[in-house]
Amino acid sequence: MRELSLHILDIVGNSVRAGATLITINITTVDNLLTIEIIDNGHGMSKELLDTVCDPFTTSRTTRKVGMGIPLFKMACQCAGGQFTIDSTRNVGTTVKATFLVNHIDRAPLGDLVSTMITLISEDIDYLLDYQVDDRRTIFDTRQVKQELGDIPIDSPEILIYIKDLLTENIITVNGGRNI
Repeated sequence: MRELSLHILDIVGNSVRAGATLITINITTVDNLLTIEIIDNGHGMSKELLDTVCDPFTTSRTTRKVGMGIPLFKMACQCAGGQFTIDSTRNVGTTVKATFLVNHIDRAPLGDLVSTMITLISEDIDYLLDYQVDDRRTIFDTRQVKQELGDIPIDSPEILIYIKDLLTENIITVNGGRNI
């Protein structure tokens, strides 16, 4: 994938299929290290599945016999001088963590994180985005937004436009002129 935000979209899709109701996305860039961590409260994986999940021929889907999302994400971080871990506990959830050297020639750009978040937002699942660059940080929590909205659906077009503008402004501010 050309952008890391597309890997995030793919991994979060796994979390949704695993029944997660809360998905936390932590993105931190400090010094020369970009860390992406996705934590869910889904069904989790058995030890057997966890041991093989980085194999492209392992998938829980019945529509195809390969699952490339996790292996490609792992390869992307390793090619950029980083590390990849995945931990999962049945009936608790899963944590996927990838690190990247920011200035590595083979690191893909973070890409359009705002569009990724807008694609994900729904009434059924809560998201917490914690985005930090050096000492600047923004936190976006759909639970807070839903509470403020009351009976108005968070995925209504007008609200999504507002959220898109808010996230765009906050991420530009946090980036401080850097292109992550």
